[in-house]
Amino acid sequence: MENLNPVDPAEVAVLGQKLEDLKHIVVKIDTAIEKISEVNSSVSKMLAVHEQRITKQEEIDSVLFAKIDKLRDKMDRDHDGVMQRIQLIEKRMWIAVGIGIAVAIGLQLPGVTNVLTPSPVTPILAGDRIDA
Repeated sequence: MENLNPVDPAEVAVLGQKLEDLKHIVVKIDTAIEKISEVNSSVSKMLAVHEQRITKQEEIDSVLFAKIDKLRDKMDRDHDGVMQRIQLIEKRMWIAVGIGIAVAIGLQLPGVTNVLTPSPVTPILAGDRIDA
């Protein structure tokens, strides 16, 4: 067989040099790909850890909100109980005040009757008499 294109040794040398230059670039690309793979793996692990933390925090939040709701309900019940007791005491106090006033009027204590009924006004003039 006959070679149709003669090969120039100079061209072969130039192509060999270019191939050597490309080998260096390919090695750098392979190294970069490995580093990117490592970073991707690390990021995936970090995302998994953060997802677990977020899930755990959401669970904690739901437990805390449930406890807060229970506490609010208990505080509402306690507040209602205290308000009922205060209203009962206030009602009894006004009843006692009313009974006290009624007893004072019934006994006609001097201080109370003067307050409730005015004393009659008698005109007194020096030396003058009013004849009716």
